[in-house]
Amino acid sequence: MLIETSAWGTLEISEDQVYNFPKGIPGFEEETEFALIHFEEGPFSYLCSLKNDALSFLICDPFVFHPEYEFELPQSDIDELKIQDSVIVRSIVTLREPVDQSTLNLLAPVVLNPITKTGKQTVLHTSAYQARHPLWAPDMARIKKEGE
Repeated sequence: MLIETSAWGTLEISEDQVYNFPKGIPGFEEETEFALIHFEEGPFSYLCSLKNDALSFLICDPFVFHPEYEFELPQSDIDELKIQDSVIVRSIVTLREPVDQSTLNLLAPVVLNPITKTGKQTVLHTSAYQARHPLWAPDMARIKKEGE
């Protein structure tokens, strides 16, 4: 299947990359179908709307940057996404200048069921995590600067 994106032009994707978000993503409730585009290397991917070619979200595996990240997915979300064994958790990234000031949303992870191809951005109401959590832990940012 071919999709149009404003950032990368026409991309060929498989049906296996399409996820349905029945309730959309908060702030974009009308957007219910997204393609999950993986980068060949690294923990980053894009969620690209199939309806709005200008809408995409940079997402990442939060456990790569914050191995201690943990939360309990509400049973209502488990039921809604029909999660049994497989689940993918991603966080939306906000890029900033300079890049070491970039953040990720640990308060509202994107939860994907790779079996049913459904997804949801769920808000963790009883969490100490932030919507603008530093992408790099302070010691990682220091190591990154030293290596430059």
